[in-house]
Amino acid sequence: MNFDRYNAHASGAGAIIGKGQSVGTTVAGIVQTLENWAERARQRRALAGLDDHMLKDIGLNRATMAAEAEKPFWRD
Repeated sequence: MNFDRYNAHASGAGAIIGKGQSVGTTVAGIVQTLENWAERARQRRALAGLDDHMLKDIGLNRATMAAEAEKPFWRD
């Protein structure tokens, strides 16, 4: 299915889809955001699993790591 043929005006989704932006572009943006969130969550779990020696190697301490690892996945 080609989502690009649908226009935001035709779908009535103007609040979600910007003027002149296709549904396909919007869906692709949503998918990219979800992928970014999943990657961010994975990285934070990995960071939380590092020991003090590894943290020191990358210039972090346990408090800095904890502050980053505790952030919700949607927060940059």
